[in-house]
Amino acid sequence: MLFITHGLLRNRLPQKNEWRQLAVYGLLNISLYLGLYVIAMQQVSPGLGTLAVATNPVFINLLAAILFRQPTRLNNLISLLLCTGGVMLAAWPLLHNSSATPAGLLILLVSMLAYSAGTLYFSRSKWGGMHMLTINGWQTLLGGVFLLPLLALTYKPSENIWDLRLLESILWLALPVSIVAVQLWLLLLRDNAVKASFWLFLCPISGYIIALLLMNEPITGYTVAGMALVLTGLWLVQRKPKISP
Repeated sequence: MLFITHGLLRNRLPQKNEWRQLAVYGLLNISLYLGLYVIAMQQVSPGLGTLAVATNPVFINLLAAILFRQPTRLNNLISLLLCTGGVMLAAWPLLHNSSATPAGLLILLVSMLAYSAGTLYFSRSKWGGMHMLTINGWQTLLGGVFLLPLLALTYKPSENIWDLRLLESILWLALPVSIVAVQLWLLLLRDNAVKASFWLFLCPISGYIIALLLMNEPITGYTVAGMALVLTGLWLVQRKPKISP
């Protein structure tokens, strides 16, 4: 990303206060969120981990209301309830076999709060027209750098398997996730962080579809009903209000 934005596109480097903003955003969005999420998933079942992602819109709305006194419109509240209910309904069959340790749930909660705080921090910061690819590249790099001390303390060479699956995993996380998905997410945040957060409700739903395509996991009636509620909630919050004549 940095090679493309600075080497090919000739976009400017961050300046002065922008470095601090990138460092804070990288700390929240990469170091704390992803770092803690990976640790939590060792103590929390996939069903609960999938459901946790859908709590971010709730946290984002609550933090926006508490910290910035941002009012919650009735449409947003109804949409939040519909989407939350839809995700809970779709995940219901998974929760029966879910297990977690108290420490794992606490780490997962802190991870989600860090992500939500990072979302609001990004949307509230002034980036001075900095290119989105520049922001994404530097926040990803700085977030990784902040994790290097922990890597040095916890690294165990024997637990690494250097094979094709590792390469495929790294390429998946680097290209579709860190570059494409995060770029689209930043573009959404630039407009309205609270409204953009509702799209996170699609993450668990998308996960169920991918599980069907790649692992032949069945789509149940709970999944279909949950999808319908989530899509209804998204339509409600994204639709433009009618302008009175």
